[in-house]
Amino acid sequence: METKVNFTLVGLFTLGLGAALIAILLWLGTDGKYNKIYDSYHVYMGESVSGLNRNAPVKYRGVEVGNVQEIRLDPANSERVQLLLKIERGTPVKEDSIALLRVQGLTGIAYVELAGGSISSPLLKAKADEKYPVIRTGPSLMARLDTALTNLLTNISKMSDNVNAVLDEDNRRSFKRSLTQIEQMTRVLAARSTSIETGMDNAAKTLKHTARASAELGGLIERAGRSAEAVERMANETSRSTAGIPAAVQDAQLMVNELRDLSASLRRVSDQLERDPSALLFGKPKPEPGPGEQGAK
Repeated sequence: METKVNFTLVGLFTLGLGAALIAILLWLGTDGKYNKIYDSYHVYMGESVSGLNRNAPVKYRGVEVGNVQEIRLDPANSERVQLLLKIERGTPVKEDSIALLRVQGLTGIAYVELAGGSISSPLLKAKADEKYPVIRTGPSLMARLDTALTNLLTNISKMSDNVNAVLDEDNRRSFKRSLTQIEQMTRVLAARSTSIETGMDNAAKTLKHTARASAELGGLIERAGRSAEAVERMANETSRSTAGIPAAVQDAQLMVNELRDLSASLRRVSDQLERDPSALLFGKPKPEPGPGEQGAK
């Protein structure tokens, strides 16, 4: 007796088994990706997103946590690009998290990197007028380099303009004359180097003699003072010895007066040297003109 085979059931069983095998292979190939739950976030980029494509990865501190679902211009502001990100639920996207545009190596393939997110910061939630939570953005490395390069070129241009303004035709001629004068002065100094050296040696000797004279000046002042005191004592003794002599010896009295004047003069010289020792070398300074004398000259 022959058994009848239902080819329809066999075909359906084969198709079902193939679909199950394909589903298993896809699940294994995607590491269970389709079983994960994702949350949507908006990101608004103010710079070019060249190199960023749909399904580009979204990484959090280097770990892939989602992908870019949609890229389009912001309907409310054409100067911004609106990105729709799908990020695994449970990823700590905080209020202080920042989305950055990064490029993988030298391939030029761009992706979105999430940075920041302190422990104390609360999780990011959508506001009342937002469809999805909005992640703040920061400048990419290329944007920072472009800004820095632009500023550098601007500063170089300004510096070049300032240099050109300073080194105009008149200033260049003045600078050239200054260099010529410096060269001439250098030649004169080189030609008179011997005289300059001799003058310096003479100045050193003069300073040496001045120092020696200053050192001996104290003893000279002291000896002048002692001489004045001795003359004064001699005058006093002579005066006492002649006090009882009659008027017939008036000449001796005149000599006594002259000795006293000499003693007073020596004492004044001694006092002057004590107040201003330089007077021994340079003489007595000229007195300042009195009232009315300056205008009369």
